[in-house]
Order: sequence, then structure tokens, then C-alpha cells
Amino acid sequence: MLETRRDTEELMDDPALPAATYDAVLADLAQVNRVTMAYRPTLAFLDRALAGRKSFRLLDVGYGQGDMLREIAAWAGERGVKAELVGVDLNPRSEAAAKAATPPDMPIRYRTGDYADLGGRGWDVIVSSLVAHHMSSEELVLFLQFMDTEVSAGWFVNDLHRHAVSYLGYPVLAKLARWHPIVRADGHTSIARSYRPAEWDALLAEAEVTGASVQRYFPFRLCVEKLRGR
Repeated sequence: MLETRRDTEELMDDPALPAATYDAVLADLAQVNRVTMAYRPTLAFLDRALAGRKSFRLLDVGYGQGDMLREIAAWAGERGVKAELVGVDLNPRSEAAAKAATPPDMPIRYRTGDYADLGGRGWDVIVSSLVAHHMSSEELVLFLQFMDTEVSAGWFVNDLHRHAVSYLGYPVLAKLARWHPIVRADGHTSIARSYRPAEWDALLAEAEVTGASVQRYFPFRLCVEKLRGR
């Protein structure tokens, strides 16, 4: 099962999706992230990458509703670290949804556009969450090269693990949680679209990125990280 990565578009990526529906989907996806402990791997990476720093600049690619950036802002605040947080997302509806869900005093700026336009900005860290499986292998290679070129401290990809148990179990969880029908359908598709460890190894090799590691996190997260200079 799932030996081959599925190449199927997700319903939430349909540009014709009404804004209200898109907002509802993003809100439920934020709940999915919390229930599945999705923030933990990224925050643990920041503990490693930014140890001893008093300030940092971070770019989050594909921020959705901005929930990961809000978690990072809280993480920095608890440690007394000055954070400059920027999110970029291709979908213009994400910016309005994220701004509406974010307290105005958080050090977060949301932008609509292509991450490639934000090169040369002195990023310490670049992160993404549940974005990699939306990319083709060719797009992902370019993304890996961009991150590896642009950061001073490190980069982190937080994504799903294409695994039969999660593929079979997610529909049950989604139904019990009464998440939006699109979240139920797209979550299932997302698992089938995600990558496996050996595929990540091949992508890193193609991108000529060295020193990165592929790590599993419970439950069924597959993350890729690189710490600069380590």
C-alpha cells in the first residue's frame, strides 16, 4: 500500500473555493496540528538551531492560518528572545485568515507571494509545515536549495510520513473530531502525497544538500532539518 507517491490535487488548493470555506478549512487544520502535536518538532528544532541567541529572523513558507508562526512567537516570548517572523503563502486568502487569527502585538508579518522572491533577506531560519507534500519533486529540490543557500542557523521541513497506518487511521480520527469534509478528504490525500525517508534522501542528493537529516516524530511526522555549521 502507498508504495508510489500519489499525485492528486487537494480540494483546498482549488482557487474557486469560497473564502468562507477556505477559512473554515484552515481553522480545522490548525486543530489537526494541535491534536497531532505538529508544533513540537519545529519548536524542538528552534531550541537546537537558536540556542544562545537573543534575536532571530525567521521565514515560514506556506503559513496557512499562521498557527505555526503564532506558536513560534509564543516560544520566543517565553525565552525572552526577540523574533522577527515573516510568513509567505501563495494563496491570497491565507493572508486575511492568518491576520484575523493573530493578535496584533505578535511580531509576525504575513505576505502573499512566492518564497523565491524573498531571497537575500538575511534569514536565520526558514521553516515550513505541511507544505512539502504539495510540491512536486522538482519543486521540492528547488526549495531545498533555496533554504540551504539563504539561512545562517538552519532550516526545517515539517511534513507527513506516507505510512499505511496513518492512511487507514486518519479518516477515523477526522470523523470522530467532526472536522470539515474537505479536511477529512485532503488529510487522506496529503498522507498519500507525502514522502518517505528514502525519497527524502534522494531529493537531498539531487539538490546537492549535505549535512541534513531525516527524522521521524510521533505520530507519523517525517521532518528534515539542517543545522548550519554542525
